Amino acid sequence: MSPMSLEHEDHVRDAAFNKALHGKTAAERNSFMAMLKKDPMAQKAAVDEYFRHWDNKAASAETQQDRDDRKAQYATLTRHYYNLATDLYEYGWSQSFHFCRFAPREPFHQAIARHEHYLAHMMGMRDGMKVLDVGCGVGGPAREIAKFAGVDITGLNNNDYQIERATAYAAKEGLADRLHFVKGDFMQMSFPENTFDAVYAIEATVHAPSLEGVYSQIFKSLKPGGVFGVYEWLMCEKYDNENPKHREIRLGIEQGDGISNMVKVSEGLAAIKAAGFELEFHEDLATRPDPTPWYYPLAGDFTHMGSIGDFFTILRMTKIGRGIVHRFVGALETVSIAPRGTQKTADSLALAADCLVAGGKEGLFTPMYMMIARKPAA
Repeated sequence: MSPMSLEHEDHVRDAAFNKALHGKTAAERNSFMAMLKKDPMAQKAAVDEYFRHWDNKAASAETQQDRDDRKAQYATLTRHYYNLATDLYEYGWSQSFHFCRFAPREPFHQAIARHEHYLAHMMGMRDGMKVLDVGCGVGGPAREIAKFAGVDITGLNNNDYQIERATAYAAKEGLADRLHFVKGDFMQMSFPENTFDAVYAIEATVHAPSLEGVYSQIFKSLKPGGVFGVYEWLMCEKYDNENPKHREIRLGIEQGDGISNMVKVSEGLAAIKAAGFELEFHEDLATRPDPTPWYYPLAGDFTHMGSIGDFFTILRMTKIGRGIVHRFVGALETVSIAPRGTQKTADSLALAADCLVAGGKEGLFTPMYMMIARKPAA
């Protein structure tokens, strides 16, 4: 891999912006109320910075320079995406920002947890292991895996607001002594080499401008013989960048999910090997013959609902539910209860949902390409 230019880290700047935008909302238990309490001027700055990469840039006119520009700003793009989207994720989905497989009639949150357990199982996690969660979000998977496998977890994140919320949730569940969340760029980790027994990433390293780059950083942080497990977002080999419909789907996913540049499965496999790993297992779990598709909640499909408790999660994803949210948030913006840009962010997430469903149905995209790899023992 040829060297690439990485963004300069400025934790003081990021902390100041976090304080300006979010204030004390990290302590707000209700994510919808937290969303309403953002500083309007700081929100506008985040919206302008994020959407400048996407506004008035149709898939049909996208150039390689557009993609390169996004990759050059990968850390800023991801950080501001989650400044804008975190509360909406928690409100509309869960505190685990990922997809999962579903058994027939399996409740949503049970399936989410099982997906996390399966990764820990496949990696062979056991009591006392020192583990790194790369791109930990608000710590939902870390809390679940710590309880399931008895491990101690460090969560790495470049978004200060998510770190604050993850830390608060861990303390609330009595896990503060086993979970620790730190600020950092996964393309330039500051951990000493050979630190962790295991490293995992759940739908997070897709935000990297180079998979080989982030996998190489993970390789360095692992002890010899250590294991890396990942659920990766990848375009399938069927994806054709010259096909206008395919490009619209890929770009819609990228825009609505804060991604600078998605690549194909073959490129992901090549990247993990180029980083030095011995690949022990890999499979697109989305291709298993499950009667309930991974994308059914996004599609607002009640026929697969696993429990009455899932009703509102699915309802919010229907066209009616999205329409209500669009109009309601718009009304709140009009009367200055919600900060400007909240509706635009929600609409972008809705676009991504449509493209994710289309990508899943057409076999163009997977959010769960599992790779289990090991750093050689010697």
